[in-house]
Amino acid sequence: MKPALAAFFAGVLSMTGPASADTSIEVLSFEDLDGWSKDDHAAAFETFRNTCQDMDDPDWRAVCAYATSNPDPKAFFELLFRPVLIEDGAPALFTGYFEPELSGSRQKSGRYRYPIYAMPPEAKSTDLWYSRRQILDGGVLQGRGLEIAWVDDPVELFFLQIQGSGRVNLPNGDKLRVGYAGANGHTYRSIGAELVRRGTYQSHQVSADVIKNWVRRNPAAGRELLFHNPSYVFFREVSEVPADQGPLGAMNRSVTTMRTIAVDPAYTPLGAPVWIEKDGKKPLRRLMIAQDTGSAIKGAQRADVFFGTGDKAGRAAGKLKDPGRMIVLLPIQRAYAMAPEGAL
Repeated sequence: MKPALAAFFAGVLSMTGPASADTSIEVLSFEDLDGWSKDDHAAAFETFRNTCQDMDDPDWRAVCAYATSNPDPKAFFELLFRPVLIEDGAPALFTGYFEPELSGSRQKSGRYRYPIYAMPPEAKSTDLWYSRRQILDGGVLQGRGLEIAWVDDPVELFFLQIQGSGRVNLPNGDKLRVGYAGANGHTYRSIGAELVRRGTYQSHQVSADVIKNWVRRNPAAGRELLFHNPSYVFFREVSEVPADQGPLGAMNRSVTTMRTIAVDPAYTPLGAPVWIEKDGKKPLRRLMIAQDTGSAIKGAQRADVFFGTGDKAGRAAGKLKDPGRMIVLLPIQRAYAMAPEGAL
């Protein structure tokens, strides 16, 4: 990597770790983006403005100030941004996520007996806390008043932790929304990949529904399978978010169905527009906004598409596992500063 590019990754993107030696950067034109002219740029523009106000870097502040003047959306992106292809040597992968809905109560009962926990204070001050098994079997959180609510299904609770946010339907008809508050610091391990490793399923057969059904058919072995993932997520109540808006993402703003993606902020700045060229059975060409992150979302060409709330969204999200490419739109001066020597 050229020294100028290394400096970019160290400072401009506020990386959380070192860039790969295989990282490459190419500044493209909008003509290079497949399907660019056919997208609904106004929808992307509104999603972008929802979090633009929270971006503090001078380059972004200038762009966001202009966004308040209600410009033509397509012209806005083409005038102030340049598409930048960032690759780290790993193939692109698009998956999906959603906001699950669970049945629960604020009080424990015979039906509702699986707690959604708030984050304990001591877990905030350490990089590595108790594992999932130690938390659930060791009783380290019991009797401390950290329960936000109780739900009726431990498998759905496990997948709520994977998604990072969700809504709990209470017996009186109210809805309790919870959002990500932190985790125990253990590395996420895929139980779907573990079922493939064991030979239980082939890779193309694995989905969230398949995993849930297997765990329920095999209660003892299923419980052990869930412990294969030592990561444990804690929540906070975010019911102040209106029901007609999406859950809060990593920027503490509501995410938008099919316009928000979760990315690796080591490569893609949160709040940045990102052009998606997803291949597979249902190709997708769309401008989305990087407003979220995820423990399994690592790499320059890795993105999780937000599908919305509920079971239908969950089924659609669970089927997505496609290749393609993603191109981040950066303020024009920043994009040109990144260009390798001789590329312009």
